[in-house]
Amino acid sequence: MKIAFSNDHAAVESRHLIDEIKAAGHEVLDYGVPSPERVDYPDVAAPALKALTSGKADRIVLVCGSGIGMSIVANRVPGVRCALVTDKYAAEMSRRHNDANCLSLRSREQSEALNSEILSLWLNTDYEGGRHQDRVDKIEAVGSSCRAARLIDEEN
Repeated sequence: MKIAFSNDHAAVESRHLIDEIKAAGHEVLDYGVPSPERVDYPDVAAPALKALTSGKADRIVLVCGSGIGMSIVANRVPGVRCALVTDKYAAEMSRRHNDANCLSLRSREQSEALNSEILSLWLNTDYEGGRHQDRVDKIEAVGSSCRAARLIDEEN
């Protein structure tokens, strides 16, 4: 799989996740920042979101201090189902039942080891489909009917 990755300045220490994604056999498209110089998370999330919605990436991982900002930005984009995950159960269920194609993680107040476990579960859990597909379809319909804001530029 191709996984787009992005982090803001508050999550520079989470860039080790890139190596973990690669070690799991996936290609990484890196849109994050390597230094703690302040950046705005919507600016660094946008290229990864564009990679997902254009088909350049299969899934994306976004990391900021709380994980909240990145998840809010991601869920504004039609077709993105972003889960802010802070435990292993949610990592598994976000994939099994919601077909989450975007994982948002927090770098503050959460250990690197837990983020690594969450990432591994999220990457290795398949979507169950079946009865859950009706719900995923309804999620997409809500986004379409509300004409959700787009972060994607005119190239798409």
